[in-house]
Amino acid sequence: MLIKLSGGTVYDPVHGINGEKRDIYLQDGYITRKPASSIKIDKTYDLNGKIIMAGAIDIHTHIGGGKVNIARMMLPEDHRADLVSKTKLTRSGCGHAAPSTLTAGYRYAEMGYTACFEPAMLPSNARQAHMEMADTPMVDKGAYAMLGSDDFFLRMLTAKKDREAISDYVGWIINATQAIAIKVVNPGGINAFKFNQRKLDLDEQNEHYGVSPREIIKSLARAVRELGVPHPLHLHGCNLGVPGNMHTTLDTIRAVEGMPLHLTHVQFHSYGTEGDRKFSSGAAEIAEAVNSNPNISIDVGQVLFGQTVTASGDTMRQYAGHWHAHPKKWVIMDIECDAGCGVVPFKYRDKNFVNALQWAIGLELFLLINDPWRIFLTTDHPNGAPFTSYPHLIRLLMDRSFRNDMLATINKGAAAASILSSIDREYTLYEIATMTRAAPARSLGLKNRGHLGGGAIADITVYNNIKNKEKMFEKPLYVFKNGEEIVKNGKIVKVVTGGTHTLRPDYDKSIEKSLKKYFDRYMTVKLGNFKIDDDEIVEHGNGNIIVQPCT
Repeated sequence: MLIKLSGGTVYDPVHGINGEKRDIYLQDGYITRKPASSIKIDKTYDLNGKIIMAGAIDIHTHIGGGKVNIARMMLPEDHRADLVSKTKLTRSGCGHAAPSTLTAGYRYAEMGYTACFEPAMLPSNARQAHMEMADTPMVDKGAYAMLGSDDFFLRMLTAKKDREAISDYVGWIINATQAIAIKVVNPGGINAFKFNQRKLDLDEQNEHYGVSPREIIKSLARAVRELGVPHPLHLHGCNLGVPGNMHTTLDTIRAVEGMPLHLTHVQFHSYGTEGDRKFSSGAAEIAEAVNSNPNISIDVGQVLFGQTVTASGDTMRQYAGHWHAHPKKWVIMDIECDAGCGVVPFKYRDKNFVNALQWAIGLELFLLINDPWRIFLTTDHPNGAPFTSYPHLIRLLMDRSFRNDMLATINKGAAAASILSSIDREYTLYEIATMTRAAPARSLGLKNRGHLGGGAIADITVYNNIKNKEKMFEKPLYVFKNGEEIVKNGKIVKVVTGGTHTLRPDYDKSIEKSLKKYFDRYMTVKLGNFKIDDDEIVEHGNGNIIVQPCT
């Protein structure tokens, strides 16, 4: 079937197209060149005055895995407050901060998203994470395998294993868990918490292994680079949420010595200690460092006000913050020899000084970092806010007047401590398309996604050109997935199944000899059962496996 999208205004940063009126042709799930005049067009969409972008890509959203499921189970009030009725096409669902798998897929598609990536898949729990992602319809998925506190890796560092051996282990993990990248959460800190350490700075050693976070970060960043993994090491750094942690973040940037590194939810790592409350914004210093180091990319983890739930593998920091739980319940747990997790419900309040300044710090980062190719739109769903708040966040970035109106309503002390009102920048549609489409695709190595050129997968979003950008981005006119119309006027019109993006880096298979001995002695599953086969993912309903090339 040949489809013509006629006369829309196109934003495609990969090809430098900034608001140009163009026709786009779709055939067999791909974007194709203009056909010969003799070839019949089967269907034409008149999109004059409409905005066309590639389908949006969320590079960091917690949609599958143990901690997400715990959050769903422990928040029945969240489900009761947001019920989704069954329709002729969609099944019923629930949840706002921790939506069910079905609800998450529907809502992402209804906002114009066509791919979402789970950023913290624990290897020992990878099978469950893939099953939950398989149950999430409408969008492609992928996951980052979580290392850095796992016993086997820390033993390797303690034994001074060479770079090749560590790269082989990382390559094995990516293949065994069907991951597309590597994530580190509080490097070594989740493990140190098990040995009763309650903090772990960048150069502080894990008491049991004698290994520091700096060594972990450098070792894994090097392995990721040497394996040809497109996405840099995805790092949740030390001291999340701690006043003064901006210095840890700056030291971490220097620690990788020019190697590619992605710093995640940086808003939570950009705090100073100035002022009477000993809590201040370090956004300007962090932004300056990112601007000066082209090897660094970030996502923000924007805080927005309201009820949510924090779900993280960082047991050390989740335990430290559980006193602030709202409602008053929380879960902290260890998992195998790999890591752990913490789930703490939380409500961000605009009149609370700390929460209000967190909101301002995130926006400062967005507006002070110059290159939209190296900063990604996230709320660290659901930790800073549910992903359904993205349209509101986009309006804050694109509309200075609206942003300042909101600034006037928050805690006055926080507003006074922020430089937000002095920042004139407003994001353009071209920059939004970069940050939410082109840049995530490039960072993850998705060559045929995130753009509208010939040969690209026909994942496309069409918007009404509305002045109020929140309304514009919360309800697209059309969404196409693999060339099929799946959303019209912000509503699902066809339910589809997305694929799973994976990576297959080469590694020395002899690593399995030492791994088998380790599994037999310490783990509760055998090595063979730990590895996830292709047919498991496909049989669980997750469409097809899309193997991305290593660089």
